[in-house]
Amino acid sequence: MSSVSTVDQFQTIPFPIADDVLFALDQEKEVFAKEARVLLAVKYYELGRLTTGLAAKMAGMSRSEFFHVLSRQAISPFGVAPDELEEDLRYALAASDLE
Repeated sequence: MSSVSTVDQFQTIPFPIADDVLFALDQEKEVFAKEARVLLAVKYYELGRLTTGLAAKMAGMSRSEFFHVLSRQAISPFGVAPDELEEDLRYALAASDLE
């Protein structure tokens, strides 16, 4: 019988970025990397390729923080796919149990 691990495993995917791009953006590479992760997570969510939970994980933040990011981008955090609605319901029910 196999067990399911609750520990998240992450991969690092390096990609080159030209110094003049960082200069034009006036950003250090660490700031650029964090911003790029968030923007990529938002785009994958917007395209329907990630749920809010997985996109938040990709962005390195909580779901509530990711919802705030989505609202600043005028993107609804409420998915229309049945599996995402089920996930949102599970999170809502879990949150209501905490109170």
